[in-house]
Amino acid sequence: MLKVEPIPAFQDNYIWAIHDGRCAAVVDPGEAAPVERFLAQKGLALGAIVITHHHGDHQGGVAELLAAHPRTPSGEAMPVLGPVRERIGGRTQALREGDVVTLAEPALTLRVLDVPGHTAGHIAYVGDLGEAGTAVFCGDTLFASGCGRLFEGTPAQMLASLDKLAALPSDTRVYCAHEYTRSNVRFARAVEPGNAALAAWEDRVAALREAGEPTLPTTIGHERMVNPFLRSREPAVRDAVAAQGGSTDSDAAAFGALRGWKDNFR
Repeated sequence: MLKVEPIPAFQDNYIWAIHDGRCAAVVDPGEAAPVERFLAQKGLALGAIVITHHHGDHQGGVAELLAAHPRTPSGEAMPVLGPVRERIGGRTQALREGDVVTLAEPALTLRVLDVPGHTAGHIAYVGDLGEAGTAVFCGDTLFASGCGRLFEGTPAQMLASLDKLAALPSDTRVYCAHEYTRSNVRFARAVEPGNAALAAWEDRVAALREAGEPTLPTTIGHERMVNPFLRSREPAVRDAVAAQGGSTDSDAAAFGALRGWKDNFR
């Protein structure tokens, strides 16, 4: 049975470990030391490295991990998965939408989606984890109650990427790469103060963080109810954008105005 566990890194990153109790695949290892500690504590071997995009806090630990773990337990060269359109150090498989990758250690199949916007070549991985359910590892494209900044893409690209993720089954678990939920919820409440599901989620997030627990994973169904960036076509969200002076002339314009509001929200 596969299990997904967070490995905290930096101030608010999560490196995700997908493991079977023997071998682990790690998603977006921005630094190596937390991964090494986790593997040692759990008695796991490294079996694969999975990267969503090129930013240093997502791939900065790859070289050190490869130096320490050049091969999988079965003796194969360590697989390093990453997007074809971005420069990923040590990458062995360059991936784009439609690709399906089958890992051996742990036994795991991942389907690739192109989700540009945060970066030009960002990808996400959808996997069936058996009893752990279906999961999407979406890096910095979709966050709990938020989305990534548009560093390299356009509002239209990010909106299309989020639409793609929102179309996944409702029970798909969302494993994003940062613990930004509390601040994201504060913005979401400013956008939709009358959203009852969001108000309840705010209370839940506060309780989790005060207990030192992660707010992740959430689910796609939950994000559809509380995430303003998946709700940018909703009348209440459009009205809030317009009240801030943002354009609602098109879906992309409204989304871009919403993202710009978040960029400057304090």
